[in-house]
Amino acid sequence: MTSPAPRNVTNNDRVRMAYLVSHPIQYQAPLLRRIAREPDIDLTVFFGSDFSVKGYKDEGFGGVGVKWDVPLLEGYRHEFLPVIRDNARVTPTTPMNYGIARRLMGDQDRPAFDVLWVHGYASVNALHGITAANALGIPVLIRAESWLGDRERSGMKLAAKRLFFRTLSQMIDGVMPIGSLNAEYWRYYLGEDFPLYLMPYAVDNEYFQSRSLEAAPRREELRRELNLEPGRPIILFASKLQSRKRADDLLEAYKRLAPAPGLEPHPYLVIVGDGDQRQSLERQAEQSGLGSIRFCGFRNQSELPRFFDLATVFVLPSRHEPWGLIVNEVMNAGRAVIVSDEVGSQRDLITDGVEGAVFPAGDVEALADALRRTLATPETAAEMGRRGLDRISRWSYEEDIRGLRSALAAVTKKISA
Repeated sequence: MTSPAPRNVTNNDRVRMAYLVSHPIQYQAPLLRRIAREPDIDLTVFFGSDFSVKGYKDEGFGGVGVKWDVPLLEGYRHEFLPVIRDNARVTPTTPMNYGIARRLMGDQDRPAFDVLWVHGYASVNALHGITAANALGIPVLIRAESWLGDRERSGMKLAAKRLFFRTLSQMIDGVMPIGSLNAEYWRYYLGEDFPLYLMPYAVDNEYFQSRSLEAAPRREELRRELNLEPGRPIILFASKLQSRKRADDLLEAYKRLAPAPGLEPHPYLVIVGDGDQRQSLERQAEQSGLGSIRFCGFRNQSELPRFFDLATVFVLPSRHEPWGLIVNEVMNAGRAVIVSDEVGSQRDLITDGVEGAVFPAGDVEALADALRRTLATPETAAEMGRRGLDRISRWSYEEDIRGLRSALAAVTKKISA
């Protein structure tokens, strides 16, 4: 599945990299295919579970059956580890597997891999892999999503966490921050001098740009499908309908756009997604008396670019959002984006008044004001979208490859950065 190495790169010259991750993830599959094309990186991915491939009930989407319509396993070498525990969820104790140490050990007089990359650090599998790699003398790299503002913790928990990271820092050789806030997190817990190699949280920019362009000729078809009048702006929300996503804040802010009591706001509000808050949000919309709100339910990965293309502005008002990769996706459609200051991608991708707007999480009036500013004129939102497209074009898989290669060059001494 990987691209063959060119003649001047022998198998002994290639970095044999193992990647340990819970399950096939729709956002990661294109990146893994891209890494597998590197002629001097020999990638093998070890999954703990196959639930995302078979289809599953996603509690975050309100128990809706999810089966991704994009290829999750094509284009890179992968294996599923033998299972001890798997309940189709990702928690610190599930999936739980065995055979990690044996697979890293190999059958020869040296380890089977030159480096282990682990996604996350707070699961049994991750700690098993890190411990096994240490016993075998294999360098370890970690990539995770956390940032310092993502949760409030007691003093006791913070002390325990610092102790944990003091131990972890002795067992890993580098971390690969996904962005600025994540880098601050690692520096806080591991120290200013700990090796960091930026590996941005990116999406397949080419895919989302091309799919959005393909959607444009059918824009009016979707507008008719949703019964939207031509010429009115469209505010889009697309995520899980659960409390931390704060779609209720958006709904309340939207109502404040009405020019007077009893009158409709000029924009439409289109809500894509499902979850345990859907019924309460629909009741809230019904009680508002507004006929300009649409609930579209869960839509699969390949369907979303049609909604991105339709939108004037996209809003993600979340609390405690580690990153929010859908922000990357929408920016590839050249659309303005409004996010709360608790969306992790904000620091790197959205400057208030440039690519969209940023507001304090939970502040409904500030969100309403951000909507008014962004939708002040049709050109305001359009220009923000153009700037966003330019910015996201420099936050891509190619930057990921550069960061990964820098990390591999440092810890294995086998390839160039």
